[in-house]
Parts: sequence; structure tokens; C-alpha cells
Amino acid sequence: MKKSDANQGQSASELISERIAKLGDWRGKTLSRMRKLIKAADPDVVEEWKWMGTPVWSHDGIICTGESYKSVVKLTFAKGASLKDPARLFNSSLDGNVRRAIDIREGEEVDESAFKALIHQAVALNRSGKSKPSRKAKP
Repeated sequence: MKKSDANQGQSASELISERIAKLGDWRGKTLSRMRKLIKAADPDVVEEWKWMGTPVWSHDGIICTGESYKSVVKLTFAKGASLKDPARLFNSSLDGNVRRAIDIREGEEVDESAFKALIHQAVALNRSGKSKPSRKAKP
């Protein structure tokens, strides 16, 4: 078991479940719902526990992290700036060149099919080994 995957003998999945249970409010429910959507979109996703307690979902590289704050659950996509987001789910970290995030506030819903499409794109991008979409060179 990798060091990043465990804390005191617990698997990353157990630690994420424990975090969700400890939140015990709308943030836990939201993080749990988004976790289920990630797993539904990519059954081969790997759950990791990094950076002193951050849930991470990976497949051939990081897809996204899930953080909980007082007023928001934040899902940060490692290569979000390279993903197409026609539903405009990304609403945070929009100025960076690499990451993009979805901030979910209490009572807000996320379009499930659009979210799953972002997961699919992130996995495909990780598998391609590219960090930016390829662009044709000008003649």
C-alpha cells in the first residue's frame, strides 16, 4: 500500500468514507454524491488520500480532488483548463492555466451527465499523456 493511500493502516477509500461521515451535514452528503458520480463515470477510478487529508480520484493521473470548506465543497480538476465544459460547471479557479474547480454550495445541484462527461474527458486526457488539447500547426 502506498504511503499516500493510507493513514494508520486504513485504505484511502476508508479514509474518504470516514471524512464524509465526520462532516455529517450537507457537505458530507454532497461529497458522497459526487464520489458516487465519479465512480459511476469511471468504475476503474483509484481513490487516494494525499496532502495531509485530501480525497483524490485518479486514473492514469489525477482526475480531481474533493475538498470541503465551511460554505463549499470544491472539486478541483487537475487539468480542467484543457477540458471542454459546455454546461459551464467550472465556476472557480478560472484564471489559471491548468486547473479548474467546481464549487458546490448548500442546496446546489450539479448536472450529473455534464459532470460525468468531465470525468470521461479527464480520464481520456490523462491516458493520452497530453496536458493540453493538440492544436494543428499553422502552415
